[in-house]
Amino acid sequence: ADVSHLNLHKTFCIPHGGGGPGVGPTAVKAHLAPFLPGDPNSPGSPVGPVSAANYGSASILGIPWVYITMMGPEGLRRATVDAILSANYVAARLRDAFPVLYEGEHGTVAHECILNVAEVVKGSGVTIDDVAKRLMDFCFHAPTMSFPVANTLMVEPTESEPLDELNRFCEAMLAIRAEIDDVVAGRASADDNPLHHAPHTVEDVIGPWGRSYSREKALYPLPSLRTRGYFVPVSRIDAAYGDRNLVCTCAPIEAYETSLSSDTVPA
Repeated sequence: ADVSHLNLHKTFCIPHGGGGPGVGPTAVKAHLAPFLPGDPNSPGSPVGPVSAANYGSASILGIPWVYITMMGPEGLRRATVDAILSANYVAARLRDAFPVLYEGEHGTVAHECILNVAEVVKGSGVTIDDVAKRLMDFCFHAPTMSFPVANTLMVEPTESEPLDELNRFCEAMLAIRAEIDDVVAGRASADDNPLHHAPHTVEDVIGPWGRSYSREKALYPLPSLRTRGYFVPVSRIDAAYGDRNLVCTCAPIEAYETSLSSDTVPA
């Protein structure tokens, strides 16, 4: 490769922080070295800086340093092996329900598996948003959605995920696939089904109920969820509308204005 970014995300214990940006050194071959970002304090730099600090978010770097030091070479290798094994386990359990993209020659994946939801929901009216929101009813935050391929879920389990948790996620996805199949087969209404109305709050199910599926189906799609400890506090919102119509809930800008008298202005 001409360029290699050693991303500290996941591999070296750093979360993306809301989806990005990544942090870590970028190495290039000699012919690209002249095009690397320069130091603003060095007049000989042909290219200007691309960030406010030469080494990115320096405050973050202490965490991977501690992690790498504690783990050592063998520990890092074991963590990587476990993460890859976890991703392949999820892919193996779910590939019959959701096609897995970018498999290798032997049907394996690397540290993540990309589930092609688009292929499953085709013609059903169910969207990737519906699947992501329904996962909340199973007590899961949705994996990375529509990246790097539209209408997919990128599942990236860490080395520390126990088998029980991986199985719980797989069972949730298989249950969601069954709900999609119900819509496709006409057993469930295309616009009045658990996926379309997800996520469900306690307030939803104890209030007036006029939906075509039961309250139990909404809140307890799997028997194991009867002992769960979390219910979503907010039901479905119009995310696209919210993105396009930002409303700031902070104080008005006038509240932040400070009147400086002439005797307080620095000389």
